[in-house]
Amino acid sequence: MDKQKTAVRVAGREYTLVSADDPDHIRRVAQYVDRKILEAKASMRLSSAQAPVLAAINLADELIKAQDENSRLRREITALREALNTKA
Repeated sequence: MDKQKTAVRVAGREYTLVSADDPDHIRRVAQYVDRKILEAKASMRLSSAQAPVLAAINLADELIKAQDENSRLRREITALREALNTKA
C-alpha cells in the first residue's frame, strides 16, 4: 500500500503524518494522543511542555500493560492447547 499524508491536530498544533495506514486510523491515533495530553494537562495543571511528556509516560504504561496481558493470554492459550493435546 502506498503511503498517504494525513493532516491531524494534536495539542493545538497541526501535523502532517505520512503512513501506509488508513487515514481514519491515523486520525483516531492522533485524537487519542490529543485526549491523553489534555487529560494530563488538566489533571495536574501541567505546562504545555510537561503535558506531552506525562501523556507519553501514561501511553507507554498502557502499552506495556497491554503487551504483558497479551503475553499472559498467549501463554494461557498455549497451556490450554497442550492440555487438550494430552487428552486426545
